[in-house]
Amino acid sequence: MRAAILTLSDKGSRGERIDESGPALAAWLAERGVITVHTDLISDDFEQIVSVLIEWADADRADLILTTGGTGVSPRDVTPEATMRVVDRLIPGIGELMRLKSLEKTPMASLSRAVAGTREQVLIINLPGSPKGALENLEAIWPVIGHAVEKIRGDESDCGGQFSR
Repeated sequence: MRAAILTLSDKGSRGERIDESGPALAAWLAERGVITVHTDLISDDFEQIVSVLIEWADADRADLILTTGGTGVSPRDVTPEATMRVVDRLIPGIGELMRLKSLEKTPMASLSRAVAGTREQVLIINLPGSPKGALENLEAIWPVIGHAVEKIRGDESDCGGQFSR
């Protein structure tokens, strides 16, 4: 699987904060055999986020695009809205699962507005901006990611019972 990671941070884009989430996600993915083919750090600017997500998805740079940052309730947190502008189809269960698992650790998880969806044959998922939150959320949804990517990319095999208990 190929992944791309887009970090959203006004301070990071100005050089006032070091991006720890992007590298942490890339390392976590590498441990699972995922190749990170592209990373970038940009400001929390709606149009810029939309532009990068469209560029990466339409060029088929990766099977999975992870964003980190901008999923909260601050006025500059626009990642979910930018993602919804870009995707063809939402996958609400991914955001719901992240919030469900995060609520086991902190009530602040209820403030997350992270979304997930597809554009063409690419899965796009919003993760929190903190390295800890980003990794915890990715770990929570990881069991479904490989299957989701296969299906999004056209796998027509039957998946009934694949994950039954």
